[in-house]
Amino acid sequence: MSGGRYIALEGAEGCGKSTHSSRLAAALGAVLTRETGGTVIGKQIRTILHDTSISNLSHRAEALLAAADRAQHIEEVVAPALAAGKHVVSDRSVYSTLAYQGYGRGLSIPEVREINEWAVNGHWPELVLLIDAAPEVLERRMRGRQLDRFEREGEKFHTLVREGFRQMTIDEPELWVVIDGSQSLEAVATDIRAAVRDRLGL
Repeated sequence: MSGGRYIALEGAEGCGKSTHSSRLAAALGAVLTRETGGTVIGKQIRTILHDTSISNLSHRAEALLAAADRAQHIEEVVAPALAAGKHVVSDRSVYSTLAYQGYGRGLSIPEVREINEWAVNGHWPELVLLIDAAPEVLERRMRGRQLDRFEREGEKFHTLVREGFRQMTIDEPELWVVIDGSQSLEAVATDIRAAVRDRLGL
């Protein structure tokens, strides 16, 4: 393919996806971006979604805000980069909404997917790397951090999110690669690069 490739890194809070998104983008010479907050408009939406002072945001409104961020992000960042032949590496993607608002919040997965089908306008990631680690590893990494609205959710919510990600890897194995996030930073980076080479030839 002559066009750019769209790669997303996913995982629970504290898995290391932001660090490894940056490293992978640098290795590929790719556009590095994120959801939510990958555009100026998206940053304002992200502020609402992550604001710990907000306690009455409905789950449906939360899902719609995430989809709105995504629609802007795809049109402003992802689609133009891919059309220009540039690779895109995104710290989170549409699959985070399926995991967090679908599995985590208990919203209808088909409905959440349908809303986001419209939002992404045909631009789904070609490869999704799930950085997975045991809950105790993730909890240790989160200690001492100032937690946002999602990070402050209870253990049940985060368990559902992790299970949701894992279920998606089972449902679409051709799309996903699971990376052991409990390894050292270098080992995780090596596994990610191997997965990208094997799946996309990059």
